[in-house]
Amino acid sequence: MANPESDTCVIGAGPAGLAVARALAERNLPYTHIERHTGVGGLWDIDNPGSPMYESAHFISSKTLSGFGGWPMPDDFADYPPRQQILRYLRSFADAYGLTDRIEFGVGVQSVEKNADHTWTVTRADGGESVHRQVVVCTGAQWHPNVPELPGDFAGEIRHTITYRSSDELRGKRVLIVGAGNSGLDIACDAARSADHAVISMRRGYWFIPKHVFGVPVDVLSHTGPTMPMWLEQRAFGLLLRILNGNPRRLGLQKPDHKLLETHPAVNSLLIHHLQHGDITARPGIERTAGNTVYFTDGTRDDFDLILLATGYVHKVPVAQKYFGSEQHPDLYLSAFSRDHQGLFGVGFVETNSGAYQLFDSQAQLIAGFIDDQRRGRPSARRFADMIRTDRPDLSGGLKFVDSPRHTGYVDSVAFVKYLGKIAKRMGWRTEGLAPSEQPVKPLAVAP
Repeated sequence: MANPESDTCVIGAGPAGLAVARALAERNLPYTHIERHTGVGGLWDIDNPGSPMYESAHFISSKTLSGFGGWPMPDDFADYPPRQQILRYLRSFADAYGLTDRIEFGVGVQSVEKNADHTWTVTRADGGESVHRQVVVCTGAQWHPNVPELPGDFAGEIRHTITYRSSDELRGKRVLIVGAGNSGLDIACDAARSADHAVISMRRGYWFIPKHVFGVPVDVLSHTGPTMPMWLEQRAFGLLLRILNGNPRRLGLQKPDHKLLETHPAVNSLLIHHLQHGDITARPGIERTAGNTVYFTDGTRDDFDLILLATGYVHKVPVAQKYFGSEQHPDLYLSAFSRDHQGLFGVGFVETNSGAYQLFDSQAQLIAGFIDDQRRGRPSARRFADMIRTDRPDLSGGLKFVDSPRHTGYVDSVAFVKYLGKIAKRMGWRTEGLAPSEQPVKPLAVAP
């Protein structure tokens, strides 16, 4: 059994869990790492049961800005790496830092329970139990689909995109994609190429951001360009998008009802292309269904064999839901620290407008720094514990995000990173992991 005085249990070996494991190992902090699947990678392994991954999936942030600190993505990767490269990257990261051999694979978790002495009991799927001083839940935010009820009685097939794997499933069918998240846009483009008839339904208008501008990944261009006030950036980049994409209404798209960057970015270069070529048609929201017919709010109707719901996910944490609260977005300080339950953390639940891995890394480093200082009895740990309970910073970056479930707890990545850096500097902690050559040479502690 793990030593409850110091051991941390990390649940999950996707990107968030790997970032946490490295941060703990760097500080020689003992930990137990468990993963229900048979290998590293989380949802990026398309063979993992329940994964939302599909064959045409790519990163929506560029390789340049998407790697963990100290372990950049290789130069020979595509600008926007496909799923196979991301999985290879995660496994190379785990191997390079000696994390893989410390993971217990094939170990599911039934529950996490808080004990009277503020330790935590983790009950495994096979009934075995272990006690830990801390638990970091890294079970991911895209395993539990949000499935809305469609009005009426549709006679065809209705599925959430979590079940979608390949464009082969669309051949010979009349397909309706509902929703404009990034996976929904990818799958709509698959339908445009493969289905007999393809339509995408969106309740609101969106700003469609191309993956490259002037031949440069759009996030790199934004990152390296001049710093502007948010209102000016919205105006300048919005004008550029209108020049590049033209009037969206001529393609059947609705005019956005919000300013640029006030929803999760729709980063896709191909939907506009397919709309321009008549491969797919855009429609507004669904009014009702009857038989195989879908009636849209603009008065049009169309017949379909298959409706794919690209309607997103809820942030369920089944192993510890009662401690994480809302299924839509857990109320965690800096999207990582439980405000009410000492020793409970979560990484992988942040919703933001940039690549996630560097944010996971920063959150993991703060968690490890906090745990390390607690073990050593440093005053910084007590100060930070007070902040967890009382500090509620504005991390919107001046943006007014739309009122939707997806944007509950949403943060602007620039404001988020800046604030994490400010906190880390005050506490004397890092916000980025070390390169393998900088790792401690002393043997890593392991839980007895």
